[in-house]
Amino acid sequence: MPDTVFVERNGPVSTIIINRPEVKNACNVETVRKLHRAFHAFDADPSAKVAVLTGAGGSFCAGADLAELASGDALGFCWAGDDEGATRDVLTKPVIAGVSGAAVAAGLALAVWCDLRVVDEDAVFGVFCRRFGGPMPNGCTVRLPRLIGQSRALDMMLTGRAVSGEEAFQIGLANRLVHKGQARAAAEALAHELAGMPQTAMLSDRESLLKQWSLPEAEAIRFEVKNSEAAFRDAFQSGAQRFTGGEGRHGEKVESGA
Repeated sequence: MPDTVFVERNGPVSTIIINRPEVKNACNVETVRKLHRAFHAFDADPSAKVAVLTGAGGSFCAGADLAELASGDALGFCWAGDDEGATRDVLTKPVIAGVSGAAVAAGLALAVWCDLRVVDEDAVFGVFCRRFGGPMPNGCTVRLPRLIGQSRALDMMLTGRAVSGEEAFQIGLANRLVHKGQARAAAEALAHELAGMPQTAMLSDRESLLKQWSLPEAEAIRFEVKNSEAAFRDAFQSGAQRFTGGEGRHGEKVESGA
């Protein structure tokens, strides 16, 4: 049988693919654990700069495998739990979701766990487990309101209604909206763009942005300043010299290194 999670590499970009298309990539416990291992292998690989998460067969992820839940075998397992829950840890490097089709229930949690979301126009988001009494112990009740605001998050969380790709883009749940079937390719193109950025500064700013939620403002700013020191030391002086030499004026694209 084919593996339920596999990884494809293209230079600095790792594409992690959920491969259960017969159930719209709904994940059983073992698949969630495989995702956890794939993410952490990516994070530990110094040659891998950015990851893309997507699903095979035209769907992103339809949440947890309801057949496994109905059997009782998965009860008590949380996608944000410390027993290899895929949405538990924040990685040190960016992950971009390429969302086609359904990103619902725990699949929505996977999407909002990612740094950015590139979304097909026919994608569907929603807390569909609301209809069947399922809770969301997968990081979504924390991350969703931080992305789209409490009012909109409560609307999705309480009603379980479907949110289209277009609406997701309008409310900030999606960062890029593309035509049907283009989400993976567009996410990978964006991943290569990020991988081409000077990494020290990009990653220090990312870390500061993510960490500031749990810190008082003054402490968060102190961390921001301290965390930026390596970028100033390692790369920014030479980058400023390139700019003053005429490179990258008026927002033009420049060749950048690590």
